[in-house]
Amino acid sequence: MAEDPYTATYREYVAAIYELSEEGLAPIRARIADWLGVSRASVSEMTRKMEADGLVEKGTEIALTPKGRHLAEVVVRRHRLAERFLAEVLGLPWVKVHAEAEVWELAISDDVEAAMLAKLGQPTTCPHGNPIPGAGYRQPQLQQMSEMGSEPRFLHRVSEELELDNGIMGFLDESGLRPGARVELVARTPDGTLTVSVHDGDRVGVSPFIAERLFLADSPV
Repeated sequence: MAEDPYTATYREYVAAIYELSEEGLAPIRARIADWLGVSRASVSEMTRKMEADGLVEKGTEIALTPKGRHLAEVVVRRHRLAERFLAEVLGLPWVKVHAEAEVWELAISDDVEAAMLAKLGQPTTCPHGNPIPGAGYRQPQLQQMSEMGSEPRFLHRVSEELELDNGIMGFLDESGLRPGARVELVARTPDGTLTVSVHDGDRVGVSPFIAERLFLADSPV
């Protein structure tokens, strides 16, 4: 084998492909490059190695093989579990846990994962509402905030794509737009910008980009 498929770089790539698919986005080379902040040439070279090692199949899209999906689920599970641990046990601010968990996810062993799950009471989602793989979580019917109507809804999930942007996450935190928040549409402009009331209180302007990546449910988390 040319390279150990369990290196940090392989883990980063399989997680990116998994998360793109989870968001309903085709994992093509350009999207993977944007998601990871690398060049398309780097994606082409890395996915060539991953294909040789049996982690992906390449076509128009980059698809995880069963082996690749298993590795991705391990990485994503430990990342989201680390986010919960950092937020709930260590008290790290919600907006900071994603970046820290990217470091932790690579160091968590099977035994530590089991201990963290027990300590946290077998959580099913990360602090941002994204499912923890293997937790047996059944996600309710969700709607993008961009598509919401006049009925109040509850924020259920924040896209992984938004978690990559500290500025956006800080805005969501300051605005109270966290899972469980009651949201009601106040106004919608022609360009798709929304004004929403959060918890029957402050009114917040939400751009189309953000509104398309916040997911609402009929009831609280």
